[in-house]
Amino acid sequence: MAWYIDSQSVVLANGTEAIWTTDYDPTDEVPKSGIYKCRVCKKEVTSNAGDRFPPQNHHQHPQQGPVKWRLLVWTNTGGT
Repeated sequence: MAWYIDSQSVVLANGTEAIWTTDYDPTDEVPKSGIYKCRVCKKEVTSNAGDRFPPQNHHQHPQQGPVKWRLLVWTNTGGT
């Protein structure tokens, strides 16, 4: 779970746009800089747009299913 200290510095998104509902596989290209959460185990990673998501061996949970990343917090980095 991501935490924050200043509610004035975050904006609640409507969550229906594709950027909030698309799952990404390990090593896919990161579309937007931000914090992504694994849909299966709930671990989080910070990733930059244009980089790759961590590889499958970053963390594993074979009994629960494959690693799937979804955007949790879109960060304003001045890029995409």
